[in-house]
Amino acid sequence: MNLRELPTDTERDEFHAVVIRTDYGDQSAWNTLTAELMQPWGENYEALAHFVDDPAWAGATVDDVRDAASVDPELTVLFIADSVTMGSAHHALLAVNLRSEEEDDAFEDEDESVRDFGREFRTIPPQVHSIHANLSLANMDFEEFAAAAEEDPEKVFRSF
Repeated sequence: MNLRELPTDTERDEFHAVVIRTDYGDQSAWNTLTAELMQPWGENYEALAHFVDDPAWAGATVDDVRDAASVDPELTVLFIADSVTMGSAHHALLAVNLRSEEEDDAFEDEDESVRDFGREFRTIPPQVHSIHANLSLANMDFEEFAAAAEEDPEKVFRSF
């Protein structure tokens, strides 16, 4: 049995951003991060997050996370709180695209230049819910956020 499985928790629905903790070196940083993620966003939308805080995930790679998430076809993106997240002042999480390359190829981009960006990027906590909502509703593509992150000097998505 794989110890790194996403919980099949009935409390999580499509409106909950999934945040997986993979670094356990700083409990205070984790507490600060989760508090930031629970702040209302946008025009006072309630922050909905599902935190996976299980030491079985310690040291998990992006591929480990993608593999575990593949069992949930509803997930389009998830966020990893890794050592970079915990060690940075802005707590930038790693946003991970969960759509397969085949699914990506099925969408025709109006701007082909955004297709060159990777399958992950960093984002500050206040943007997690907006990213999750826009990707879940297919209002925007992952690559648009990744392209904006690429333009930032620290390669972190902060806003458009």
